[in-house]
Amino acid sequence: MTTQPHDHHGGERIPRPDRTPPALRAALAAVAPNRLAEMEKHKDEAFAAMAQDSKISHVHTWLAFWAREVEVERRPDLAQRRNHALRSLHTTTGKDDPAFRAAMDELSAVEAEADQAVSG
Repeated sequence: MTTQPHDHHGGERIPRPDRTPPALRAALAAVAPNRLAEMEKHKDEAFAAMAQDSKISHVHTWLAFWAREVEVERRPDLAQRRNHALRSLHTTTGKDDPAFRAAMDELSAVEAEADQAVSG
């Protein structure tokens, strides 16, 4: 786990992990163990794509995605906002429902905040 200073958002479940596969996996196991299979499947796909076209960007994309997901899961404020937006999204009547855009905007805001936190 990282010892780098970062903003405290009250009630962080665990410290922000380093951006390495083992650290992200350990952090996810601590905050959302139900998502480990998803992470492993996504990692296998990233490595297979890298092997196929020799582009390491697949692994970088995987690391960025899971760093963001761990950030959301470890911070109750972000997890609560995402869960609320997902619940709202699932109760909309479709893309024309004004609540759909509001929920999508909130999901984007949560992801942007998490991305900024892990890239800083």
